[in-house]
Amino acid sequence: MKRIENSIFAAVLVAIAALVLRPGFAAAQIAPETRQLNVDSFEYVWKTIRDRHFDPTLGGLDWQAVHDELLPKVENAKSADEARSAIADMISRLHQSHFAIIPADVYENIEAPAGKGDRGGSTGLQVRVIDGKAIVTSVMPGSPAEKAGVRRGWEIRSVKGEEIPPLFPPIEKEFEKSPRKDFYLSYAVRTRMGGAIGDTVAAIFLDETDRPAGKTMILEEPKGKRVIFGNLPPFYLTFRTDTLRDGIGYFTFSCFFDPVTLMPAFGNAMQSFMQAPGIIIDVRGNPGGIAGMGMGFAGWFVEEKNVAMGTIRTRSDTLKLVINPRARVYRGPVAILVDGLSGSSSEILAGGVQGLPRVRVFGSRTAGATLPSLVERLPNGDGFQYAFASYISRNGVELEGEGVRPDVEIRPTREALIEGRDPAIEAAVDWIRDLHYKGN
Repeated sequence: MKRIENSIFAAVLVAIAALVLRPGFAAAQIAPETRQLNVDSFEYVWKTIRDRHFDPTLGGLDWQAVHDELLPKVENAKSADEARSAIADMISRLHQSHFAIIPADVYENIEAPAGKGDRGGSTGLQVRVIDGKAIVTSVMPGSPAEKAGVRRGWEIRSVKGEEIPPLFPPIEKEFEKSPRKDFYLSYAVRTRMGGAIGDTVAAIFLDETDRPAGKTMILEEPKGKRVIFGNLPPFYLTFRTDTLRDGIGYFTFSCFFDPVTLMPAFGNAMQSFMQAPGIIIDVRGNPGGIAGMGMGFAGWFVEEKNVAMGTIRTRSDTLKLVINPRARVYRGPVAILVDGLSGSSSEILAGGVQGLPRVRVFGSRTAGATLPSLVERLPNGDGFQYAFASYISRNGVELEGEGVRPDVEIRPTREALIEGRDPAIEAAVDWIRDLHYKGN
C-alpha cells in the first residue's frame, strides 16, 4: 500500500462530497466476493488508527467498543456505499480533520485524463454563506459561470430545483461553535453545483438588485494546472501576482501543491516585490497541501535564523518546523489573508508566522484542520486518509479544532462584493500604508 505524506484538508472535502452531499448518486450493489475486502478494509482502518494515532488514548474514546459496534454493519452491508458509510462513521467518532474515506470511483479521475464524464466538473464559482445566504464571492475568468453572466455578490437561491436557504439552519446549529462551520456551509452549496464534466447545472440567482436570474451552466474541467499527488484526487493549481495601489505586492494561489511550479512563481513574485511598501499573501479558500512548503514561503520574508513555525508531534517524536531565510529577504510588512475555508498548510503558514515582527493576519477564523496525514489505498480500492501527527503553532496553540484567529477580523459582505470591493484587502492595504508613512 503506497503511503503519501502530506497535510491536505481537501481530501476531507472529497470524502464529504462523495459520501454525504453528492446528489443523485446511486448506491452500487455489493458483490458477494467483495464483502471480505470491505471487512479487511474496516479492520485495517481500525488497527491503523489504534497503532499510529498521535494520541494513544484517542482522547479517551473506547476504540474497541467502536469496532464491536460497527463491524456487523460492514459484514451485513448490502452495498459498497453502505459498507463505506460504516467505516466513515467509525473514523468520524474521532471528531478530527484529515481522517477520511475516499471512494474508489474517485480514483477514475486520477488514473485517466480529465474528460466528459469525469466527476470533477466545475462552474468556476466560489461561494460563501453570509448572513444565511449563499453569496458568490468570485467568478473564475473564462468559466461556465462567467459565460452565463453570473457576477460577484449574487445570491444562489436554488440549484437543480433544490432550494438552498433551508440547508443552512441545521448546519448553523450543529457547528455553531466549530471553526469548520463556514466550510460546511459553503461546501453544502458547492457540491450541489458540481457533477461530471459536460453535465448541465441550472440555478436560480438573485442579482445585485434582488431580481431572479435563471442561469444554465455546462460544467467544465476546473481552470489551472491539473496536479496528481499520490493517492489524492486531482487538484488544480492557479496563482496570480498583482500590484495593488501604492505599489503593494499581492500573491494568491489555490493550493500547496506542485512545488516545482508554485515555488518559483512565488519566488519571482517576491523578487519583483523587494522594493514594495508591503506584501499581501492571500490564502483564503486554500485547502492546503504539502506542509513543508509553508517554510519555503516564510523564508522569503523572515530574516532571523532558526525561527520555528511550530512543531509537529507524532506518537514518539517532535519535529520543529524551522524557517531557513533566503539570501535576499523582503524586510517590509507582510499581510496574510485567511478565511473559514483556509485549511491545513494555509493554517500552518498563517499560524506559523503570526506574531512575528512585520506580519499581521487579516480575515476570518480558519477551519482548524491542521493534522499532517497520509493517504493509502485499502483492500477494497477506497482511499484512506489518516492523521499521524498534531501541529502546534509557534505561539503554542494546537490549531486542530481551534483554527487561526486573525489579528484583524474582517468578514465579507454582500454589499462590498456587489461594489467590487474586498474589505480584507482594503484593511491590509490600510495597515501597510500606515506603517509605510510612519516609517517615512
